[in-house]
Order: sequence, then structure tokens, then C-alpha cells
Amino acid sequence: MSETVIHPAAVVEPGAQIGQGVRIGPFCHVGPEVRLGDGVELKSHVVVTGDTSIGDGTVIFPFAVIGEVPQDLKFRGEKTRLEVGARNRIREHVTMNSGTEAGGGVTHVGDDGLFMAGCHVAHDAQVGNKVILVNNCALAGHCIIEDEVIVGGLSGVHQWVRVGRGAIIGAVTMVTNDVIPYGLVQAPRGQLDGLNLVGLKRRGVARSDITALRAAFQMLAQGEGAFQDRARRLGDETDSAYVREIVDFILGESDRSFLTPG
Repeated sequence: MSETVIHPAAVVEPGAQIGQGVRIGPFCHVGPEVRLGDGVELKSHVVVTGDTSIGDGTVIFPFAVIGEVPQDLKFRGEKTRLEVGARNRIREHVTMNSGTEAGGGVTHVGDDGLFMAGCHVAHDAQVGNKVILVNNCALAGHCIIEDEVIVGGLSGVHQWVRVGRGAIIGAVTMVTNDVIPYGLVQAPRGQLDGLNLVGLKRRGVARSDITALRAAFQMLAQGEGAFQDRARRLGDETDSAYVREIVDFILGESDRSFLTPG
């Protein structure tokens, strides 16, 4: 492990916990309750504050502000925190806020994510592993973004919305309802237009599973009864783990309705 290097123009407050091989560039500010894992790099002009932990190998680029208090008028200074996992790339001007007492007190970001310039992760959001947020997109409070989701540039996700694993949100899209795993959402007001077939193929998903997913989507789009009723029938008929994941997601707890196939 290489030696920790802290630029003399950086401010690291007493109490901060700094791992091995950390590099803190000029004009960074690290607060007294911050924990930086091994190999973390703060390029320059980075603010990490509050009760915030940053996982090993994460790199944060200039002018990002990580761990500041929520943008929530109900916040009264209660003790909350932000957890950021390992090997993330957090680009310029990204903001990630700590949680609120009403939302569980923790904002969580997983491992191996890419957060492009200008993105925002709001209070109490739960972001999975290998998530990509493209430039200037925003996650509102209490969102759940599962693993391997891509949110396109200039898009917004409404508070309390869940986005299932492997889904993709097109650019300049407002998502106000839950998105099924592997869904493809686009258009300004967010329409569920199909499946993220490109992403499935890139992950090496078997052709038989992709065929099962396409059939399941058709049943959800055109079957009889309410959306949840179609999902229940689908669950009774499928032996695909990928389809079962969609069924479980639809039948799970949610504070929003669903984007449904047109």
C-alpha cells in the first residue's frame, strides 16, 4: 500500500479517520467525522463532511460535495449519515446528501458506481452496485436504485420511486413511478417502452432467459386484469429466475404505482 499524501493546502479536521494510501489534493476539506478507506483519492477542491464513510479505492473529482445535510425543510439537524462504497468514481460537482430521521437516517451508495458530472443523490436514497448516473441527473429523496441501473443525462427520479436491477432510463426523462427490473424507460414523462435488451446481452444472459423475459413483458403489456394480477399469473407459469425477479419486484412493497407497458 502506498504512502498517504495530504497536500499542505488541504484541511483535514481532527477526528477524521484516514486509511492507508489515501491522497488528498489541494484545497480539499475533510470533516471531523469522515472516514476515508484505503486508497481513496480526493483530487482537489473536494468537500467531504458530516458522518460520512467513503469505501476503499473511491476517487472523487474536483468540486464534489459529499455528506452535506439534506435539502429537506423538515431536517432539524438530527444525527444522520452517508455511506459510500468501494471503487466508485464520483465526478466533478456531484452532490450526495446524508439521510433524515424520517427516512431511516442513512443514505447508502454501493460499490463500483460511476457518478458523472453534476449528479445529485438526495437524502435517504439507497443506490446499489455498478450504478451509472449520467451527467446532471438527479435522484430525489428515498429512491431505491438497484444494481446495474443506468440513469441517462438530465433525467430525474421522483422521491420514493424504485428502479429495478438492470433497468435503463433514457436521457431527459422524468420517472415518477416504479420501473421493473431490466425495463427500458424513455420519453419526457417516462414511458416503459420495452426491455434493456442491449444490457442483458452485454451481461451474457442466456438466450433462453431473454426469450422468457420478452414473453413476460408481452404478458404484462397485453394480459387480462390489473398489472399485479398479470404478474401473479406470470409467477405461477415461469421457471426463469429473471422473470421471477420481475414478479417479486411488482408484488413487493412500494409507495408508488408502476410504469406499465403501453
